[in-house]
Amino acid sequence: MEQIALGIFLATYAGVAVGGIPGLALDRTGIALLGGIAMVAARVLGTGEAFAAIDTPTILLLYALMVISAQFKLSGFYTRVALFLTRLLERPRLFLAALMAAAGLLSAFLTNDIICLTFTPILCAAILEAKLNPVPFLIALAAASNIGSAATIIGNPQNMILGQVGKLDFAHFTRLCLVPVLLSLAGAYAILLGLYRRQLPSRHDAGRPAEREYRAFSRHQTLKGAIVVAALIALFFTRLPRELTAITLAGILLCSRRMKTRSLLGLVDWHLITLFCSLFVVMAGFAAVGLPQNLMAGLSMQGLSLDNAWHLTGLSALLSNLVSNVPAVMLLVKFLHPAQPLQWVITALATTFAGNLITIGSIANLIVIEGAREYGVNIRFAEHARAGIPITLFSLLTVTLWLG
Repeated sequence: MEQIALGIFLATYAGVAVGGIPGLALDRTGIALLGGIAMVAARVLGTGEAFAAIDTPTILLLYALMVISAQFKLSGFYTRVALFLTRLLERPRLFLAALMAAAGLLSAFLTNDIICLTFTPILCAAILEAKLNPVPFLIALAAASNIGSAATIIGNPQNMILGQVGKLDFAHFTRLCLVPVLLSLAGAYAILLGLYRRQLPSRHDAGRPAEREYRAFSRHQTLKGAIVVAALIALFFTRLPRELTAITLAGILLCSRRMKTRSLLGLVDWHLITLFCSLFVVMAGFAAVGLPQNLMAGLSMQGLSLDNAWHLTGLSALLSNLVSNVPAVMLLVKFLHPAQPLQWVITALATTFAGNLITIGSIANLIVIEGAREYGVNIRFAEHARAGIPITLFSLLTVTLWLG
């Protein structure tokens, strides 16, 4: 049984790392789902054990935050912010700083993927109209969204997993993460400015994009969303279960005379939720036969210790770029000590910051790259890596020096 579980685990994680299976139209979510099914079909887990393996509080929290973020998208808030930022295009360096600050701040409390999805077309249209080179600004958007999302437990999916499974305190987590996040944002700005200082003000002739109509801004709906977020954060400082407060407030948003339930729920990333559930089952099957303990023992024999901040940061970053940050966290949580919250915080920061290394490191990168391509802007792998590698190394160094 141990060999079967190991085979399913390795096949699943290899498929997730590659992103597909030759000859099939399967994506990462489909591969993870098949891995979960295989664990049950091979009787590594029973059906009841598989359902019990899914961390329901984490799924509820993720689902609720997606609904809350959808409220801001449908209210036109993201569009309004992006359009406001484009007023600074006449001063490219200031625009770059303001863009990164806004993307980082919003990503700390709302879904960074939706922010990138909304900002990218607006920025492309405005930057091309101003005849500037859009590449450094788009790389900045993805990098700042990734970095900023590490600041809180609710900033990104991997933080939610670590926060829920590790039962981390919201305020303590934010206090530990805030300095590395701010320093990393400043470092990313300096690196981008150094790499593109001559190109930022230069004119770039890429043709003018077609005019698009943007979602109208609703002050009432934005205010409604802001009140819910403020209440959510306030309740996170109480002893009430985070998932209960989040899903209750998301339910309040559904009680609307203007926002259709179908529209709000249509922005929920069901693929990501399915990926989460499937990986929980795969990891439960992997753990059921004692494989994590054997793996940890082997790593310890090689001198690797998760108590060492440098080791943990390096391992987290490596796994994140091999199999993506969410699967990496699913694996690492099996080894983190419940009584050592610093391990959980370092893992959260390292797996998130590592997403900036290469284009496939995070979904935010891919959203920006694909969105820009519709406007004729191609961000090549090497171009992104030229900025992404130094940004990531600086961010990871910040983590180890601050928390190590």
